[in-house]
Amino acid sequence: MKLKSLLIIVAGLAALSAVVYFARRPAPSLAADARIGQPILDAATAERVAEIRFADAGKSIVLKRDAAGTWRVPAYFDFPADFPKVARFVGELSEAKLTRLVTTSPERIARLEFKDTQVTLLDSSTKEIWSVTLGKTPETGTGRFIKFGSEAKAYLATLASYLDTEPKSWAATELLALKPDDIAKIEIPFAEGGPVTFTRAKKEDPWTASPTPDGQKLKADALAPALNTLTGLRFSETTEITDAKAVATKAHERQFTVETFDNKVVKIALGRTPEEKKIKPPVADAMAGLAALGTAADLVQSESTGKPAEPAKPIAPEFETIPAGPVFVAITSGDPTAPINALMQKRAFQIAEYTLTSLPQKSADLFEPATGK
Repeated sequence: MKLKSLLIIVAGLAALSAVVYFARRPAPSLAADARIGQPILDAATAERVAEIRFADAGKSIVLKRDAAGTWRVPAYFDFPADFPKVARFVGELSEAKLTRLVTTSPERIARLEFKDTQVTLLDSSTKEIWSVTLGKTPETGTGRFIKFGSEAKAYLATLASYLDTEPKSWAATELLALKPDDIAKIEIPFAEGGPVTFTRAKKEDPWTASPTPDGQKLKADALAPALNTLTGLRFSETTEITDAKAVATKAHERQFTVETFDNKVVKIALGRTPEEKKIKPPVADAMAGLAALGTAADLVQSESTGKPAEPAKPIAPEFETIPAGPVFVAITSGDPTAPINALMQKRAFQIAEYTLTSLPQKSADLFEPATGK
């Protein structure tokens, strides 16, 4: 064989080997992606967040930070948001890490159920700075499949966040930002004997009461439960201010007044309509029974013995019990710029029943004999 022919054959074999190599070479390792092991939301991006949007199962919600830095829930009467809950949600995104790049195949991505479950973060200029779409959870192991923006990459992340799309559940339920140690004076109303005022010069000083019943003294720590209750008020539900149940409580309110050491005065009115017993209106069957007794003349007809007939016994009225209504609270701060005043103009606030019933009902509950006997 001539040398030239041999060289041509060798060159052809080399080319064929190269083709076979490139055709059969292993795909680049997906694990080489630079994001693996990193948080799905970096700290620098998290610090720029001024608006959070997320959606799940056809429902969506928006949380916004206003110019004063307060997070709000526009869909729930623009109430202040529960900041610890917002911080926890963002923290979960920052702590979740990408464990692996699952696939870049459109066919496989389609099987991971990326639908409308999405989280989008925006900055103060409402510019989108971060977005992920959540897919299904893996059949084995933990975490969630995620996809960044419009990228054709699916990752597995150690994410377990629940996307709560109920606006009310994001609203801050705390109504007063006070602590028992802040209170220098409290006035407690009583149905009998009128209100009693309790004061102290410093938080470590003992309370004094005015008036104090003769031969009595204030029980040790008697005011602690009431202070904890009044400074820890939280709403459970809200209604329109004109709601009939809310309006009806105005006639049954107890108004407490607290004053802080820095001279801030807050009035707290708690009330509910009391339980009521009412006579049931007669029903058709009862009216028919009355008619069956006949006229007054029939009732006095003589019996066979010639004696007057016994008059029919009157039907005993039936009563129904209407339970006590829900408890509502109205708060007024002496500072006209206090946010609570504006909040009270938006809705009527319902609170737990035990909040009202746990407060002292009579002044005697707070005092004991001065001699200790």
